[in-house]
Amino acid sequence: MTETAVSSLNIDKLARQLKALANPKRLQMFHLLMAGVHCNCELGEALAMPPNLISHHMSILRDMGLVDVARDAVDARWVYFSINEAALAELNQVFGAFFAADRIQPRRPSCGPQGAVVPMTDIAMG
Repeated sequence: MTETAVSSLNIDKLARQLKALANPKRLQMFHLLMAGVHCNCELGEALAMPPNLISHHMSILRDMGLVDVARDAVDARWVYFSINEAALAELNQVFGAFFAADRIQPRRPSCGPQGAVVPMTDIAMG
């Protein structure tokens, strides 16, 4: 991905998605969903959480578009959660592009004794 493409990323969207996933319970839920569709009770049992907390956390992940929800066609009380695969692919692409090591470039500081090109390792150390 070019630097222009990276600079045009929706940084706010990426930050909101990462914030949603930064909660340990939501990250555990997302991890479980990576193995396939789960119902509310399976998630609650696996995480030792009551249904209302599962619903709360899943609502946040749904609002970010990371998770899909479906109700059982026969008994609507049953709710099934799954990963939104298109959103996951987009998140992987954006995350990979944003944190790509080849984006790191030597830079010429605008201040300092001579404004010389300073390797980032020297800046971090000093």
